[in-house]
Formats: sequence, C-alpha cells, structure tokens
Amino acid sequence: MGPHPAVAAVRLAVRRALAAHPVGTPAVVACSGGADSLALAAALAFDSARTHRPAGLVCIDHGLQDGSAAQAERVGVLGYELGLDPVQVIRVEVGSDGGPEAAARTARYAALRPLREQGLVLLGHTADDQAETVLLGLGRGSGPRSIAGMRAEQDGYLRPLLALRRSDTEAACRQLGLPAWQDPHNRDPRFRRARLRHEVLPLLEEVLAGGVTEALARTAAQLQADLDALEQLAGQALAAATLPDGSLSVEVAGRQPDAILNRVLKAWAEGGGSGPLTAGHVGQLGRLVADWRGQLGVDLPGGYRAGRASGTLRLTAPADDASERAGTDAGIDPPSAS
Repeated sequence: MGPHPAVAAVRLAVRRALAAHPVGTPAVVACSGGADSLALAAALAFDSARTHRPAGLVCIDHGLQDGSAAQAERVGVLGYELGLDPVQVIRVEVGSDGGPEAAARTARYAALRPLREQGLVLLGHTADDQAETVLLGLGRGSGPRSIAGMRAEQDGYLRPLLALRRSDTEAACRQLGLPAWQDPHNRDPRFRRARLRHEVLPLLEEVLAGGVTEALARTAAQLQADLDALEQLAGQALAAATLPDGSLSVEVAGRQPDAILNRVLKAWAEGGGSGPLTAGHVGQLGRLVADWRGQLGVDLPGGYRAGRASGTLRLTAPADDASERAGTDAGIDPPSAS
C-alpha cells in the first residue's frame, strides 16, 4: 500500500516544483509549525532523502505572541526530526508600516532574502491562501496584478501547494503524526485575512453553493497567464519605441492600446531611474502621449521628471532637472485640438 492520498498529493506537488531545479541547488522550507508548512517540510525531507538535495528548514519568530520563541524552537526540533539540516530559528523585529500583517510580512521576507540568494525557499501557501489573496486584491482595487495572486514560482520562492487545499495539508499532518500548531492570529478578527478565512469565504461558499475557493484560485492562474502575455508584448513595444538616447517615441508608443502603453510607460520611467510608479503617475504619462495639450512635465518618484518635447518623452534626473526643465516643458510639440 502506498501513502495516504493527502500525503502522496503533497509529496507529488513538491517533487514537481523541484523538478526544474538541479538537485545540487539547496532548498529551505519556511515553516511556522502550522499544518501547511509542516506538511511541506515533511514532503521536502522525503524528497531530499531520495534525491540527496541539500534541504533545510527555517522558522521565523516574529515575537508577536507570548511563547513565540518556545514555539519556534519546537519547530526547529521537528525539522531535525524530519531529517532536515541545517535548521535555523530567526527572530525578527516587526515594524508598523502598512499595519501588522504587512509589517510582519516585510520582516519575514527580509529574513528569508539571504536564504533565497543561496538557493530555493519553499513556502506553504495553499489554494485557500490564494483565494484570500485574490479577495484582498479585489478589495484594494489595485489592478489585475494584485488579483492574480501569488505565483507558484517567482524569484527563487516556490509555492508547491497552491493547487492543494488546506484540508489536504491537515490530513497529511494527521496521517504522518505531525503536531500541527494552530496560530491564534489565524482566528483573530483584528486581522483582515483571518476574517476573510472564517467569515467571508464560508459565507461565499454558502451563498454560491460551493467551489468558490477553487474558482478564485483558477481566476488567479488565468490572470497570471494573461498578464505574462501582456508583459511580453509590452517589452516588445518598449524596445520598438525607445530611441538610442533613451527617450521614448510618442508616435510609436502611442500606437499601442492602453493596456500595453501603460506598461511601456511604467517600464520606461522605472528603467530610467525613477522609483516605483503609481497608477496616477502612469496616467499622467499617458496623457503626455495620448492627450497632449501643452501641459507641463510629470514629477516622478526619486526626484525624476518626465516631459514631452520634439515628439519624444524624456526623463530628467534630479541633478539635471533645473537645467532641462525649461526645454522639456516648453511644449515644442503643438498641443492637440480641444
């Protein structure tokens, strides 16, 4: 007899996620001790024993709860018992920017970054987490990139369990006799994700007669594919519109539909040194291309400034801004008719 179906499903997901990476590439699982990351840790240990891939475990102690240090140490012991080595317990300081959930995430990823630079970092997000992420993105209204949720692999982070449910990881832990930890914050109504998990999603499942979590996860995957295609087209359009001096041809860029043009403008400005652009910045740049009425340039993050002159958009660095602003803002191009 083979393993329980839930155990087999988690192991298969890990094996598939690692298959594209040489077995000599180290892999580390970020484990809180909850069912998702603990089932993932067990599957990584099983796979590494067969393939001889270097595999370890890291537990991030956010220090936000009484007894968090002791819990992190217990996870570390479990990691060694599973056969993972090295095992690290890292205490982080959580700030306040963006609220408690965002601040904890920022601190966590800052601690994981050195490990990602050395190899692969496996994260235990499931389809349930993906559904919650999509709903959070919808609530923020921050565009399709946010609604597309988390990727199965990105920048060295692997999420092998995105196609599995939380019930699968819980069943796997029960079958393997692993003591999964129940994080009290996951039921704390102060946190949006906890309320989505225990109030909003169950209500949606009831009203829509089930299948909501899977549908949201599918929507995220479909959006990711669409966005990848748009990014590829935008890259081609950016290359075609960029002139040798780094300026952007208004004529060439202006032929693009808005979905492509917006990406071209964002990539052009950020590639030229500007800080990350908001949708408002991109909209202002778009008006320089498609609704030119002689308006002044656009101030961008990092002290940069973009303006239109002689049929091109030009980006001015902070140190050069005073000397070049007059020429850039002079509106050499005739404004469009009202």
